Amino acid sequence: MTGSPPPAGSDGTRAIYQGPWRIDMTVRPGVPRLLSGAALARTAARALAAAGAPSPASLGVIFSSDTELASLNATHMGEPGPTDVLSFPLLPPETFPDHPARAKAAAPSAPFVLPPSARPHLGDIVISVERAIAQAHAGRGGQTGDVRWAATDELRLLLIHGVLHVAGWDHADPVEEQAMRSLERRLLAEPSLPPRGNGN
Repeated sequence: MTGSPPPAGSDGTRAIYQGPWRIDMTVRPGVPRLLSGAALARTAARALAAAGAPSPASLGVIFSSDTELASLNATHMGEPGPTDVLSFPLLPPETFPDHPARAKAAAPSAPFVLPPSARPHLGDIVISVERAIAQAHAGRGGQTGDVRWAATDELRLLLIHGVLHVAGWDHADPVEEQAMRSLERRLLAEPSLPPRGNGN
């Protein structure tokens, strides 16, 4: 899906620099903070690195509610009701290294030219923290929808899943879905602690 979600407005947006990427995190008013911004930025950066995202670049991540996700789901996907995560990629899949989605893509388009030293924006991800909590506690979490685990694990999975969609991955094709799920499992297994010598 292309496009962009509504602007963050005066919500709590914070830019976190993690490696070559700037992660612009927005937490909507009233939405609980399950993990630190730094931990979430590290998760997003690992997923961007695994997907071969161009760098330096920026990524927007909005932590919201079922209400906003239901509105976005209806507007952009034509589906009623809330969903857990929506991604709004801004670059074509061929921008990223070979993976199943890229293999299906049309001929590469000309690269988008940016002003010197401009940081391209990869896209935006909107996550319903409310849905992440409900799915985790009800045993509807994980990749299979039948995992009962901590809401923080579900949130990390949704973030990784959203990043991979921004990077052109899709799970409509069974072969690609298997590759995507495998990459998500690998990234989830990596610790979310800060690297040694990093105070974040």
